[in-house]
Amino acid sequence: MRFALEALLVDVPAEQVAEARAFYRSRVAGRGPASFEELKEARAKKPAPRATVPPAVEETVEAAGVRVPVRIFLPSGGPPRAVYLGIHGGGFYMGSAAQGDERHRELADALRIAVVGVDYRLAPEHPWPAAPDDCEAAALWLIEEAEARFGTSRLAIGGSSAGATLALATLLRLRDRGVVDRFTGAALRFGTWDLSAGTPGGRLIADEYFLQAYAGHVADRTLPDISPLYADLSGLPPALLVVGSEDVLLEDNLTLAGRLSAAGNDVELRVYPASPHGFTGHPTALAATALDGVNSWLRDRITS
Repeated sequence: MRFALEALLVDVPAEQVAEARAFYRSRVAGRGPASFEELKEARAKKPAPRATVPPAVEETVEAAGVRVPVRIFLPSGGPPRAVYLGIHGGGFYMGSAAQGDERHRELADALRIAVVGVDYRLAPEHPWPAAPDDCEAAALWLIEEAEARFGTSRLAIGGSSAGATLALATLLRLRDRGVVDRFTGAALRFGTWDLSAGTPGGRLIADEYFLQAYAGHVADRTLPDISPLYADLSGLPPALLVVGSEDVLLEDNLTLAGRLSAAGNDVELRVYPASPHGFTGHPTALAATALDGVNSWLRDRITS
């Protein structure tokens, strides 16, 4: 069998690829905080998210004995057709649900869905399993309350980077509870699938502080709730995996796509050229194209 990465690349306009390459040539590659002191400094310097119109509705929901703050967006064009549970990235130790407000406002209006952003607890103040506990609680609340609250029981989930990791961990927990069939799809952007340094991608990030902050107290970080790549992946809803060809975690995303497919799931992998980790959050036309593709994929899952 002949296999080449180029065969997996999404076909996007050449000018978008050229623009992206120029953007990343002029952009200094960043690195996450290397200590708790650096983390506190980075948190303090992070700009406040831009306000959206109309703004999110903030409230605290509860399920399985866990209370978690959420940010809710309702579509402006009519009653929601579904509910999307969005989980933010940030290495499990930075960020907030509010950082996704612009994306979630746009998603709610574009797809006419309700969007619920989860403000899960952050490491190292709240290491694993606090974050997946919070995400699971939000998902269980939706399973219990979506019909009464939003007029629809149709659910989808997604996230980027650490948020994608938590989204998949949440689905695994829901599957083990026997309720994962309530979710019609999972849009997973450049997830961190191995936190144990056992895979090619995992070894490349093995010295990152966020791993110590989030799961440094766990003796075996191949636990599926921490590193979903090691899970039994059967019985999950359709998944879209989005990753850039220059992402340090590309190999692990390729591996996850293969494992999801081998386990009998419906999975689609989209690899975007000239794109590093986190590329859908960058101001390029290629990023906009990728997000439009995610929207279309979710729309198909919601209306089919």
